[in-house]
Amino acid sequence: MLARVGFICALWLHFCPLLVHAVEIPNGYRMERYRALTPDHVPNAETLNTPALQALLRTEKPLLIDVMAVVFRPETLDFGGEWLLNEAHYNIPNSIWLPNVGYGQLDDLMQHYFQDNLQQLTAGDLSHPVVFYCILDCWMAWNASKRAVEELGYQRVYWYRDGMDGWEAAGLPRVEATPIAVTPSDRDQE
Repeated sequence: MLARVGFICALWLHFCPLLVHAVEIPNGYRMERYRALTPDHVPNAETLNTPALQALLRTEKPLLIDVMAVVFRPETLDFGGEWLLNEAHYNIPNSIWLPNVGYGQLDDLMQHYFQDNLQQLTAGDLSHPVVFYCILDCWMAWNASKRAVEELGYQRVYWYRDGMDGWEAAGLPRVEATPIAVTPSDRDQE
């Protein structure tokens, strides 16, 4: 039995890279089924694996952005309770959590939330390195990376394709995360 499981795992590991490379890059953004096989790159961005991200973290101070989605309730915006967290969420140390900015289409509120936070966190420096991640096979970080390059003009965008799954599999530390609040000023720009 164990030999059969090992054989199946070996086949999967052998053919999985072939499947990933076969994923077509959409012209726009991924609009549904965000948890599915992803392509191997984002146009005009660099794809990182765990060792490459570790190397980047040793040599530079990139902005790390977790884009994992959570439930958002805009009607509670004035009371600071707009993100509804069911359980603790963890991310890479020194990351910023900007939930929901990886959807294929952003409403005006989320577009301003994404754009304004990136602008503030990079001090408007479009050449500041920015790393987007979520979890393995999640299109949210792919969409956010593409949006940062194509819509916002960021020049050094990285997509950490393996996300928290790859980080945890490598036995690296993680910290409990709190999402950045959506402020009434984000709403006022709608």
